[in-house]
Amino acid sequence: MFVVTVNFTIRPDHATDFLPAMLENARASVEREPGCRQFDVCRDPEDPHEIFLYEIYDDAEAFQAHLAAEHFKTFDARVAPWVASKTVKTWVLDDGSSRG
Repeated sequence: MFVVTVNFTIRPDHATDFLPAMLENARASVEREPGCRQFDVCRDPEDPHEIFLYEIYDDAEAFQAHLAAEHFKTFDARVAPWVASKTVKTWVLDDGSSRG
């Protein structure tokens, strides 16, 4: 499985707008993308400007399909001006089967 984590810092004047838009994007990703297995949206309880995503895809190709999905492109264009910073990191889910 292919894991993606994203850390967002949202501009203060858009903190209340960003979360509903992100939740809709997450819901659409799970519902419309066969390779998207999980899409969790987490917020810092002490800082409403900090959002963390944890996404699981079948593989890197499924994540690329997510990036090409119309709902994602619409979301990304909409929220880009609201984002102060964004850090994306990819991972491979380790189930222990590859250890010797």
